[in-house]
Amino acid sequence: MVPLDKLAQITQRFEFLEAQLNAGAAPADIARISREYTDLRPVVSEIAAYRQSLDDLAEAELMLADPDMRALAEEEIPRLKARIPEMEQALRLALLPKDAADARPAIVEIRPGTGGDEAALFAADLARMYQRHAEKMGWRWEVLEEQASDLGGLKELVALVSGEGVFARLKYESGVHRVQRVPETETQGRVHTSAATVAVLPEAEEVDIDIPASDIRIDTMRASGAGGQHVNTTDSAVRITHLPTGIIVVSAEKSQHRNKEIAMQVLRARLYEAERERLHSARAADRKSQIGSGDRSERIRTYNYPQGRMTDHRINLTLYALGQIMGGELTEIIDALTAQDQAERLAEMNG
Repeated sequence: MVPLDKLAQITQRFEFLEAQLNAGAAPADIARISREYTDLRPVVSEIAAYRQSLDDLAEAELMLADPDMRALAEEEIPRLKARIPEMEQALRLALLPKDAADARPAIVEIRPGTGGDEAALFAADLARMYQRHAEKMGWRWEVLEEQASDLGGLKELVALVSGEGVFARLKYESGVHRVQRVPETETQGRVHTSAATVAVLPEAEEVDIDIPASDIRIDTMRASGAGGQHVNTTDSAVRITHLPTGIIVVSAEKSQHRNKEIAMQVLRARLYEAERERLHSARAADRKSQIGSGDRSERIRTYNYPQGRMTDHRINLTLYALGQIMGGELTEIIDALTAQDQAERLAEMNG
């Protein structure tokens, strides 16, 4: 278990931060102090509960010497002893190092993989699923870039999701999602398998990623609209190429100025995630290893429509609630993935 003097140091640090905030910290320091204070608050709460249990146990053991209190103490001691390991586990979880990006908004990128038109339709279904989940969580869902396919599917969608703890919850969604269902165009009633890729990146702030103007090339292109009389023929689409890495970002909304903003926002997020990967390569090399090529076999999750089930292959979780899941009910899955991640990180710390 964590030594009591270490727990005392954490509590003292929390009290010091609280005193600084109450005394009116310098404006430049308030955000940093508030963030650390907020991070430590649940930890200090667990420490207080754990220490109280230790004190209660010590008090109960002293009561054994008092004939009048002995029976009560003998009843109380086993309950307290059973509770302490649970509290130690909760404290270990609270003390796990935080991912610095957990509190950030997330940029969600969805693209069809193997499977043609059906993959594009499934990509659109996934986008709706995440949008509904965001609404249920009280998050803001803002589409930055969207390219529709002919049948109402998606060739690409890039959305910014803002709210409390967004990246912490959505980061487990990165990877290949596979669907098994009978396409509407299938006359024989055969089940087809197709896939879509999802990438979840923490939004980067300008202070995180400084992109010198010499590192990028900006091209404007003619954007084509939805067709017919509404074709947008202005040179408004923007393509930004990051020369050192070769990363290319395209934005084709109506405003050229807004397109540059969106493209830079997405580019910063991709570069920030690439840097996170480099620094935390042990953390499953998020984007490239999880997404792979969009092939059917490289999957994290399967959505089987004939059986009404969703299976997450990373944790062998199967839920027969596909309708609710596609309607945005992702909490049970994300909770299970979070618990698995915590268990793995605890095992690493203890190993």
